[in-house]
Amino acid sequence: MLSTDSKILVVDDFSTMRRIVKATLKQLGYERIVEAEGGEEAQKIIKDDQIDLIICDWNMPGMSGLDLLKWVRATDSFKDVPFLMVTAEAKRQNILSAIQAGVTNYVVKPFSKQVLAEKIQAIAEKA
Repeated sequence: MLSTDSKILVVDDFSTMRRIVKATLKQLGYERIVEAEGGEEAQKIIKDDQIDLIICDWNMPGMSGLDLLKWVRATDSFKDVPFLMVTAEAKRQNILSAIQAGVTNYVVKPFSKQVLAEKIQAIAEKA
């Protein structure tokens, strides 16, 4: 169950995007937010901490958001953690790939704080 006490991991190689997502989460009442600059760093955090929601960019150097999603879904300990993919590309094939890999929801950049809030609230209601 996603609540304002949930711990949320924001993964994006662009610090400004992490800051925007964090600000939106704080406006929604979430305080327990951790950040990672890429997939490899996110893996370490996920292994070491109880994460309740992952918000991850698709395009990052090294491990992509899709690769991180596949790794999360393939690992029994956290395969059920909700995963919100953030992508700059609204290509149908990308969206289908994410759905096939088990994404919970996705948002296309650029997005408003309201759209991000709606996606997070939809995930919270499903959880």
